[in-house]
Amino acid sequence: MTRSKNLLVILSDEHQARALSCAGHPLVKTPNLDRLAARGIRFTDAYTPCPICVPARAAFATGRHVHDIRLWDNAMPYAGEPRGWGHALQSKGVRVESIGKLHYRSNEDSAGFDVEHIPMQVADGVGMVWASMRREEERVNKDVRMLGPYIGPGDSNYTRYDRAVVSRTADWLKDAATRPDPWCLYVGLVAPHFPLIVPQEYLDMYPLDSLPPFKLHTMDGFENHPWVDKQNSALIVDNGFRDHDERRLAAACYFALCTFLDDNIGKLMDALEANGQLEDTTVIYSSDHGDNVGARGLWGKGNMYEESVAVPLIVAGPGITPGTCATPVSLLDISETIIDHFDATLEGERPGESLYDIAERPEKPERVIFSEYHAIGAVSGAFMLRKGRWKLIHYLGFEPELFDLEADPEETTDRAADPACAKVLADLMDELYAICDPAEVNALAFADQDAMIAGYGGPEMAKTMGAPAATPPPET
Repeated sequence: MTRSKNLLVILSDEHQARALSCAGHPLVKTPNLDRLAARGIRFTDAYTPCPICVPARAAFATGRHVHDIRLWDNAMPYAGEPRGWGHALQSKGVRVESIGKLHYRSNEDSAGFDVEHIPMQVADGVGMVWASMRREEERVNKDVRMLGPYIGPGDSNYTRYDRAVVSRTADWLKDAATRPDPWCLYVGLVAPHFPLIVPQEYLDMYPLDSLPPFKLHTMDGFENHPWVDKQNSALIVDNGFRDHDERRLAAACYFALCTFLDDNIGKLMDALEANGQLEDTTVIYSSDHGDNVGARGLWGKGNMYEESVAVPLIVAGPGITPGTCATPVSLLDISETIIDHFDATLEGERPGESLYDIAERPEKPERVIFSEYHAIGAVSGAFMLRKGRWKLIHYLGFEPELFDLEADPEETTDRAADPACAKVLADLMDELYAICDPAEVNALAFADQDAMIAGYGGPEMAKTMGAPAATPPPET
């Protein structure tokens, strides 16, 4: 596959894979992402290595599993070690810069960018330390609704920040057009991440009476898996709505924020074209994780269901044959693609492969994809393994879940206890253990979090450290 001169990598926040009209969503309007997908490859089964912001982004930066880099939760941000794809490009002499959300530790760290423009990092350089206290008897229950105190029309600090990121990117691309050197630009947008506040013109596209019913909602009698129930009880989310109308408004705002995001993607593409660089630039679009948007009575992320753990992934540019690819992939494969694009090298073993190579080969549905979660609310580690039509969710100390995504894409029927699936379950467990020992990883995560909390002065100090909900963006 032909490599273009430049590479633009766009990563949004909390955009579920299904919330694209080109992916068949019955409601969401994403015309600009649809156009991007029409001139490139959309990977239909893409996943995050961890369904929460900070560890997902650290894994993406390094191309390595969370349990390998031991950056477990939103209080363990990336600080430049181990070296990642940005460092590989710097060693190759490629201009590599970022604009927007990184969710790393500090602007002062050497995290693989020549320049970080208006970067959004974890709060106070430490992140949500209080949320690292995961044992039920130690939990900190913040008396705030995770989605924010207000839901509805308007502008938030996040929508304003995204506009500033888009404006800065347009200026950057204009300047880059005057320079002969190839470049890699990473752009981090925050929509559709909560707070669920969106300009009225976008919300008007999603009248409440057009919304589908919430899938498997607990208010209709659905009972969540015990691990999921314990994880969800750590936060005020669905139980924090004033009434069902506000719950439906929250869903409408999420979908509207997807369209707000899509408009911003369109502006980035317009800027690329206006500066004569569209035909010299490959564009990769994805998100750090998804959002449950009320399915099973869950909001935000933090679990292994498709709404939370699957992400959109589009690669478009010169030399790329348009279409879709059903080989399962992850953000770790984007890391390898960035390195491959510039023929750079990075030391160390990593599980990913270049998406260029994956797209050129026959589809391989049996390719194994792995994700893990050791963050807020998790009383033990959760591990996902996808292979072919089957998806295993292994909760340490709890019964597993097993879903046939071909016959049951909405994950409505757990097949783990079905005798007919015993061999499938055993085979997937073998594949999981080939990647890691869940018990050992779980113990290591708790040990590292305990050591971090002790280093900050103990639980009483840790309870006070970090943003109570969404990370505030920088002043722009």
